[in-house]
Amino acid sequence: MLNRADLVYEYDGSFHGLMCCVFESYVYQEIPADILSPDTEQTTLLQRRVIVTDEQKAERVLASIPKTMGGEVLDFVWRAYLTCIERKELYILLFLRLGFTHGRRVMNMLADDVVHTLTQAVRHLDREAHLLKGFIRFSITNGALLAEIDPKNSVLPVLVQHFCERYPEERFLIYDKTHAMALAYEPHRPVIFPLEALEQPEPDEEELAFRRLWQLFYDTIEVKGRHNPKCRMTHMPKRYWGNMTEFNRPSSIKQNTRAAEPEKLLLSDTLETIKGGQFHAEG
Repeated sequence: MLNRADLVYEYDGSFHGLMCCVFESYVYQEIPADILSPDTEQTTLLQRRVIVTDEQKAERVLASIPKTMGGEVLDFVWRAYLTCIERKELYILLFLRLGFTHGRRVMNMLADDVVHTLTQAVRHLDREAHLLKGFIRFSITNGALLAEIDPKNSVLPVLVQHFCERYPEERFLIYDKTHAMALAYEPHRPVIFPLEALEQPEPDEEELAFRRLWQLFYDTIEVKGRHNPKCRMTHMPKRYWGNMTEFNRPSSIKQNTRAAEPEKLLLSDTLETIKGGQFHAEG
């Protein structure tokens, strides 16, 4: 008989560790009050059951998901694990128990609070990853491309394929400041690893020149008669602006330049900087 236990599970925060929580839930025939990871800041008076990660147990759970519910559910659960919703581990455990009972129908049970909550969370993750594919801005440092992001969800595993296919012969690093993780890539070798902080050197004149060109391009392509800040906020949420070159500029450079002459001077100065540096266009 299933027991709603007055205890919490503690696990190591890994995906396989979470699958072991699911396994032990069936072993003890119980549903914990919560599932805590090292990143979960929560005090509780409830008894704690420490769940040790066992790869064999985790693999048994992972192998049973596509057999019982379909392959798309395994991907869904993995993405749910990457989301930022509170108590996601408990939601995932409850979702999988539903799935093992109802099989392939579980993804369509949107009237169920657990299924609905996880579906909304995964949609939020996918939307954030989609936006960042267009909002990430790289700088060149020592021949490598560097970028910083502040996502709500753990999006780096979702972004790996896109950026590795887009820059297959480049070296780049995307640093997730929120989760202290980094995606590093050199040709055909991506890796995601913990990184507490990333100190970028001051940009050189060539890098600054290209940033000014991008800012000038951004200002110039605007259709002045259709200037619509509310529309921009809808399609380009403000929380992303801090890491976007077009908004991250010295106070001496106005964000929405209107006069033509300052733009000409800026373009002229920028091109002279590039010509005087190591960059030379060939054609």
